[in-house]
Amino acid sequence: MSPVALIRRVSVFALSSLLLLGSPAVAIAQSAKDSKAAASKSAAAPADKAADAQATTPTAAIPATSPAANETSPAAKASNGEKAETVDNPYGLDALWAQGDFVAKGTLIIMLIMSIGTWYIGIVKFLEQSKLMRQLSEAKQSFWNAASVEAGATALGEDSAVRFIAESGLKADVNHRGSLGQHVDKHTWIGMAVQQSVDTINNKLQTGLAFLATVGSTAPFVGLFGTVWGIYHALTAIGVAGQASIDKVAGPVGEALIMTAIGLGAAVPAVMGYNWLVRRNKVAMEQVRRFASDIHAVLLSGSKEVRG
Repeated sequence: MSPVALIRRVSVFALSSLLLLGSPAVAIAQSAKDSKAAASKSAAAPADKAADAQATTPTAAIPATSPAANETSPAAKASNGEKAETVDNPYGLDALWAQGDFVAKGTLIIMLIMSIGTWYIGIVKFLEQSKLMRQLSEAKQSFWNAASVEAGATALGEDSAVRFIAESGLKADVNHRGSLGQHVDKHTWIGMAVQQSVDTINNKLQTGLAFLATVGSTAPFVGLFGTVWGIYHALTAIGVAGQASIDKVAGPVGEALIMTAIGLGAAVPAVMGYNWLVRRNKVAMEQVRRFASDIHAVLLSGSKEVRG
């Protein structure tokens, strides 16, 4: 065998040996790589399943956890505060009326009538006095400047108190002639007619003042009666309940004391109004009597001149 052929066989043998030795290592390396890839896939599979489950979950089922959602708006807090502060008072006038019997309700109605009547009479009498004083002021300017008593009376308004006095004196002067009045001297006859007209005006001014005096003197006692009646029923209810705490005593007793306050609220304006109106009546009637005296003198003398 030639040397060249020998070298070829040796090289072929070496190559085949290397190939036989290298194929198991490659297989082992390949198997190691495959096992690592399988392990990584098995570890990633649960995470992928969790991600897929989260992705497929409806958004409506996830609760909102944002801070803005957890915080209550100021408007809602204010409305809640107002609701908490708005508490019905169980001891007010509404409760007094709702829980009171016929005696308590009747007492309240009486005092309400007294109060309304006091203010009505006070306002009406004030307007009447103001009207009378205005008529007297107009008479000083127009009546005594007329040509006669008849002309002066006609120039005044039909509802004027001054005209009423003048016409009463004129009628007495006419009726004194040819009647039973002729047996009485003219001075007395005309004087009585004029005085009667003055008394009529005075009686009209005094109308209603007796009601003010009655309210001023009786309203406090009517309120006190309502208070006693209310306290009696309050103590009876407390005794039945068997509780004498401050909240059980203060409420009913406070309701009863409202009666006294209402009675005083009706009495004080009545007393003050009565005294004030009586004083104004005296001033007005003084001017009326002075005018009546002047009319009397004019009718007796036949002259239109006045005294003073």
